[in-house]
Amino acid sequence: MKLPRVLMLPKWYPNRYDDQDGDFVARHVAAIAPHAQVAVLFAAVARGPLPRWTDCEADLTGPVPTLRYYYRARPTGVGPLDKVLKLLLYFWCLSKGYRRLVQHWGGPPQLTHVHVLLRTGLFARWLQLTQGIPYLITEHWTLYLPERAAGIGWLRRTLTRQVVRRAAALHTVSAGLRDAMHRLGFRNERSAVIANVVDTELFAPGAAPRVPGQLLHVAAFHDAVKNLSGVLQVVAELRPQWPRLRLRVAGYGPDEAALHQLAADLGLLADGTVTFLGKLPHAAVAREMQQAAALVSFSRSETFGCVLLEARATGCPVVGPATGGVPELFRPEGSFGLLVAPDDEAALTQALTAVLAGTVRFDPATLRTDAQARCSYARVGQQFAALYAAILTGPAAASGISAAS
Repeated sequence: MKLPRVLMLPKWYPNRYDDQDGDFVARHVAAIAPHAQVAVLFAAVARGPLPRWTDCEADLTGPVPTLRYYYRARPTGVGPLDKVLKLLLYFWCLSKGYRRLVQHWGGPPQLTHVHVLLRTGLFARWLQLTQGIPYLITEHWTLYLPERAAGIGWLRRTLTRQVVRRAAALHTVSAGLRDAMHRLGFRNERSAVIANVVDTELFAPGAAPRVPGQLLHVAAFHDAVKNLSGVLQVVAELRPQWPRLRLRVAGYGPDEAALHQLAADLGLLADGTVTFLGKLPHAAVAREMQQAAALVSFSRSETFGCVLLEARATGCPVVGPATGGVPELFRPEGSFGLLVAPDDEAALTQALTAVLAGTVRFDPATLRTDAQARCSYARVGQQFAALYAAILTGPAAASGISAAS
């Protein structure tokens, strides 16, 4: 049986400026690749100078043909004009790349798979209207969660409602995200919940014992969302009672300097209580998780939380946030870690105290088995293959789609 041609349209994807941007989308693509002929078409504003208005990086010889387009951030230097030009350049890049991939394949795709709205979905809707190609939406974005949804303007709401309704299916990475989108009116008759992918071969238990008192935090340095500042405040309060307490912080982002300064002001850098590790490759993150007594996350908004399941795959307990799609990943309650309400520093202090004192324990084998069953490449790939088959074979096969949840 010939595999269907599927065009991947991601909003975020690893690129020349950041090889970890949208890496969770890349893992979805890799999981799907054995089940379809996939190609990736990505366009984004350039974060550096370009010799021309647009530039393209093409890799059509690998297992997943990929076109990455970049366009100037300031084509003319006139703000209002540039805003319009960048929108036009985005769609021009996608149109040019689409034609190139059709030529490479020798025919159009049977399905467009959108990863994160909205511009990607508008282009997929255009392909549906002009060529009859159905499209599937995968959504990861915390924008739709109650903590952030107030920032969605009227025009985006209207367009998103139409694009979601006309899709062949809506896939979200958690039921919490799906329900949040439904409350905003972003509904589709056909929906599926399929987890993000965890590389369970890389994120596996280590040979060495865990370091007592060593905590790990892994997140982008967007403090309004990830609230690393709250973690630092709690660690500063715990330090007198737990002199062996160490927090190792992996990540990067716009708030890096401010968070370094906060840690210094709290006296956490001078005595080595906190160590900033910077941007780490995934293998190094896995090693950190293998050594940590627990991973701690205090996010205000999460649709899934890949690092929480990566830690689980290594057998590392998690103290995480009871927000968005996270609680559904920790059922039955108390089996896979401890959850605390966002911004509740007293609750975070209590949970970390329980971990440091050893009054709560979690079976590493149980943690790993659950991560493998939920998030492995094979498991997620099989679920997407079933979803594709249901879309491409028509309504008669659609009844089992929600079973992917």
